[in-house]
Amino acid sequence: MGKKVLAVDDSKTMRDMVSFTLKGAGYEVLEAADGLLALDALGNQSVDLVITDINMPNMDGIGLVKALRQNPAYSSTPILVLTTESDDSKKNEGREAGATGWIVKPFEPEKLLKVVQKVCG
Repeated sequence: MGKKVLAVDDSKTMRDMVSFTLKGAGYEVLEAADGLLALDALGNQSVDLVITDINMPNMDGIGLVKALRQNPAYSSTPILVLTTESDDSKKNEGREAGATGWIVKPFEPEKLLKVVQKVCG
């Protein structure tokens, strides 16, 4: 069984693109439309990687990163931020919250796969 990834983005198109790219490389992908739904989706299962957008309703990506880092089960799980935000202050906020890496949209599928393979194999 491949590694399991949670893709979190309020854009269904973006979730579909991430999911399609990762599934094509043998990853199992769970999807959620915002941070709260992501926490629900995780429930009592674990994932090897979380990829999240920043700007989402209900709970944004920074809030999700913080919530995951407070959970012992996810304290060391790689978390990649995939966003249109390229502002350094946002990147610093993401790093301080505990994000592992940052990918700016639009992304190239090959680049996404390289980063995913680097952080979770």
